[in-house]
Amino acid sequence: MTDVHPAWLPPEAFRAIGSRRVLVRGDGPLAGTVRDEVARACARFGGSLCDGGEADLVLATSERLPAPARAVLYGEEAGETGMPDEAFLVGRRGGVTVVAGEGAGLLYGLFHVVRLGERAFGADFPAERHRPAMRRRMLDHWDNVDVHPVMGQVERGYAGGSIFWADGGPRGDLDRVRAYGRLLAAAGVNAVAVNNVNVHATEARLLTDRLGDVAALAGALRPYGIKVHLSVTFAAPVVLGGLSTADPLDEDVRAWWARATARVYEAIPDFGGYLVKADSEGQPGPFAYGRSHADGANLLAGALAPYGGVVHWRAFVYDHRQDWRDRATDRARAAYDHFAPLDGEFAGNAILQVKHGPIDFQVREPVSPVIAAMPRTRLAVELQVTQEYTGQQRHVCYLAPMWREVLGFEPWGPGGRTVAGVAGELVAVSNAGDDPYWTGHPLAQANLYAFGRLAWDPGLGPAEILDEWIGLTFPDTADRLREPLHAIMDGSWETYERYTAPLGVGFMVRPGHHYGPDVDGYEYTPWGTYHFADRDGVGVDRTRATGTGCTGQYPEPWSEVYESAERCPDELLLFFHHVPYGHVLHSGKTVIQHIYDTHFAGAEEVAELRPAWDGLAGLVDPALHARVRELLDEQLRSAREWRDQINTYFFRKSGVPDAHGRRIH
Repeated sequence: MTDVHPAWLPPEAFRAIGSRRVLVRGDGPLAGTVRDEVARACARFGGSLCDGGEADLVLATSERLPAPARAVLYGEEAGETGMPDEAFLVGRRGGVTVVAGEGAGLLYGLFHVVRLGERAFGADFPAERHRPAMRRRMLDHWDNVDVHPVMGQVERGYAGGSIFWADGGPRGDLDRVRAYGRLLAAAGVNAVAVNNVNVHATEARLLTDRLGDVAALAGALRPYGIKVHLSVTFAAPVVLGGLSTADPLDEDVRAWWARATARVYEAIPDFGGYLVKADSEGQPGPFAYGRSHADGANLLAGALAPYGGVVHWRAFVYDHRQDWRDRATDRARAAYDHFAPLDGEFAGNAILQVKHGPIDFQVREPVSPVIAAMPRTRLAVELQVTQEYTGQQRHVCYLAPMWREVLGFEPWGPGGRTVAGVAGELVAVSNAGDDPYWTGHPLAQANLYAFGRLAWDPGLGPAEILDEWIGLTFPDTADRLREPLHAIMDGSWETYERYTAPLGVGFMVRPGHHYGPDVDGYEYTPWGTYHFADRDGVGVDRTRATGTGCTGQYPEPWSEVYESAERCPDELLLFFHHVPYGHVLHSGKTVIQHIYDTHFAGAEEVAELRPAWDGLAGLVDPALHARVRELLDEQLRSAREWRDQINTYFFRKSGVPDAHGRRIH
């Protein structure tokens, strides 16, 4: 596909493999994918697929490892005869690099060698075992089959149309789907939900008479070890089956789901399972029948269990018709209040999918208290790769530092288990579309890549992942690009935070499309996303002493840290506390001066990006360079608008001038 950017798998990334003699041994479709990848690389770079013992690289299932290759990994001992699916071993000795893995493990081992490049064929190194930390590493596509009158083809999509669907049906040409699967496998992703969690009328029919469209997508992604999942409406027995109820305890409803699920597995034997958004933002759910979310999830879990499938049940449930006058109702409390009492009631194949923060993918939120509150429930942590609240792929905002901070957070205090250790799965809303660069902003590809890599290994450093992405995406100029791209991208999340909503308060965006500043845009709406700024101060009181009590949803020590305005981290202060503008932060600045300083600084940092990028002309493709250049212009315009609106708003509210005398309108 010459009209589509190769992202982190350009042909040149395979030069180290393709210029050598490679032995591939293994049976099954995934081993066939490995063989095909190697054959293409060798045809381009002059290497060869060989049959015998003269190989520079051996890629094999453990049972089919030649004896000399086995010795590289296991020494003179007999070694293993099998490994967990998706795991692989890699080592080098005596001029031979060896990879052994089962199923998708062999494919992941191949892409590991691609990442290493020439380093895979340098000095000897002992056998290393690689195994994913997360059992399921899943992308949720909020793609619509029909074009939605408000959200379009892709809800919260900032990279063109859907890869899967167009104008009411499948796109037809599956080459791009296969290319997408290949990119995801190289990053470590193994599951994809192919339609929007907000299931509209046409999308609901993917479960029944349009199931063939889903089966075609599954066939395109299967060679890369990726299972297809389907978003379904809880009301399917009514809207598709003609029943009078969708009550999860009704026997006819149970029978309907059992029949529908059996048909799914007849068409897609390796189908992954269902994704459900229920009783949230107008989507139907078990509350209509006086049932719990555990009742609803277990209904679908029971239908999927005979086939090894799972249901992902989203915990994004809250009152979206809130009275803004009522300060006792708190959207941040909602998921915990709904789900924590149900711990232990969910079936073993029901996975509660929890947004990483308690509100809605803001640039800064505390970790959701649900993650620590449900030890007897399988949990998936949900991230948002699509940049809904972080610049919508018109701004550079490398999100791996935020995600790494979330995954490394210790809910029970220093030395305790981390979020990554609690969650068995990592899920994210995809940022990919049919744009030639996949993600709209070419540099936003790094977020998609980083999600897969962190889901595989949450201990990886964001800078390390970015270095991998640069090396793969720009293999011929990576040495000259690394320093300037790190300078542009490493701190871009914190830069974005500086010129947008301050100190964890969140939102302050234009309602509806969520792009650009509007400080009071949501302040008097039913959505429950308030900042309560007045002449004296700003922030939401979520303390137990005087506020909504959200701090009490956290275990110690965080419940006490967040309860105290003096101990609360500066970056979360306004999330948990309403404080005077003169409140002094740990930094030594007052809240109002912090707002002024950060918004001026953030806009200044964006202004420095354009000349830095201009200096890279000639090191990247001219069309890619022009796309990023244009987007940096928009980012600078937007950052200045954020700076001026936020600073002016708070100056007019507080009456406190900037200590440095800078212009505020």
